[in-house]
Amino acid sequence: MPCSRTRMCLLVVLLIADLLLAAGVSRAQADGGGTGGARITTEQQVGERLVDLTVDSPALGRTAKVRLLTPDGWRDRRPGQSWPTLYVWVGGDGNHKAWTEDYDSGIQDLPRLRDVLVVMAEMPLFGFYTDWFNGGRGGPPAVETFHLHEVRPLLERHYGAGTRRAAAGESQGGFGALSYAARHPGLFRAAASYSGFVHPLQHPHAIRAAMTYLGLDWRALWGDPVAQRSNWRAHDPYYLADRLRTTPVYLSSGDGTAGVLDPPGTEPDPEIPGLEDPADPFPDDAISPTETLMHRESRALADRLTAAGTPVTTHFYAGTHSPPYWVREFRRSLPMLLDALHGGCVAGTKGSLPPDGTPGPVSRRSPQT
Repeated sequence: MPCSRTRMCLLVVLLIADLLLAAGVSRAQADGGGTGGARITTEQQVGERLVDLTVDSPALGRTAKVRLLTPDGWRDRRPGQSWPTLYVWVGGDGNHKAWTEDYDSGIQDLPRLRDVLVVMAEMPLFGFYTDWFNGGRGGPPAVETFHLHEVRPLLERHYGAGTRRAAAGESQGGFGALSYAARHPGLFRAAASYSGFVHPLQHPHAIRAAMTYLGLDWRALWGDPVAQRSNWRAHDPYYLADRLRTTPVYLSSGDGTAGVLDPPGTEPDPEIPGLEDPADPFPDDAISPTETLMHRESRALADRLTAAGTPVTTHFYAGTHSPPYWVREFRRSLPMLLDALHGGCVAGTKGSLPPDGTPGPVSRRSPQT
């Protein structure tokens, strides 16, 4: 009978689902819809509140890791339950473990992070939070697609990530926080950059030098800075400042000289040929040329954001391109980030993109230094 066959099909489907769950496979693995085919293939508890996910990513052309710092009650969450979500983007080495293992005692020890979900996603080496140009062909690594169109919807569908979002990051992660927020107005309620590479077109020679030093094709990222200048500008927060007018921003960086968190005898950064612009040399007392560049870019962006009327907070100091400063700046910016996550809706749509992509009003603050 048709009815019996229907019951039998339903029983078979339920049996398969139960077998998958019994083998440690989440329902997210069987659900790649709306994520471009990306699937979460493994889930591993690696600490009291730390969970590592493995994502099979078509955008990257391989599997990649995402670390979650989970809020209290997350393990016992109800279907559909979600938490405000802080995306902490990692630096150019792409290490998803850095903020919980390599930097000081780890952000998992901060009490104020017990009621938000923190997401730390892997990135390819020097991936720069960008879908690579690759000579106009596109294709892997499509880092932006991986983060925003694969990881984000998977987490929002299956792991309690909410639509109240904020973003922060160090070095290239600072670029990611600002570029993503500007390229997708309303997606993030606040953004923070610590020693961020936030104005790449100010120093295209530095991109060339660093990627060449690492054995990477620097033109594969955004193309040539002259021939494909529009593509560079389309990712550069400096040229997207108007799209951050209603997004609270925190910008910080050292000036490249030794600061209070640098131990006595701190060695200079490794020498990268071509990093210095002969027309704009580094100061004689700079031991961290990378941070000198980040300082110049952060100040340029701060001025641009202030002119655009963006609520921006800045902290510039003597210091190098190193984790102790990023941890300190993360803690300094945390009240702003959490206020955006727990406070009123910046975008006017409970954290989702408005139909026209234009964020709504936000209260403004005076810039600080």
